[in-house]
Amino acid sequence: MSGPAPGLLLLAAVPAFGHDAPSGWSYAVACCDNKDCRPTVPGEIEATRLGYKVRDSGELIPYSDRRIKPSGDGGMHRCSYGGFPAAGTICLYVPAGS
Repeated sequence: MSGPAPGLLLLAAVPAFGHDAPSGWSYAVACCDNKDCRPTVPGEIEATRLGYKVRDSGELIPYSDRRIKPSGDGGMHRCSYGGFPAAGTICLYVPAGS
C-alpha cells in the first residue's frame, strides 16, 4: 500500500492565510479569504440602539454577536462573502468604544 499522493501532502502543509488591511494589520483567517474584508465607507455601517445596521446587506448585527471583532487600526472594517457589499457579513471589525 502506498502513502498519500504528493499533492495531498503539499496541500496539508500550506497554511491558511487571511489578508492585510490597508493599514497593515491582518484580518483573522476565520473572517476572510484574501478578498472578503475591506475598510468601510462613511454611512455603510450605522450604530443603532439594537446593533450595527449594515446598509448594503440590510443586516442588523446585535452588539453581542460573535461576528463583531476589535479593529486592529481604529477603523471599521467589514468582511462579507466574496467581498460583495450586499452579501452576508462574516465579521465586522469595530473601533474600541464604538
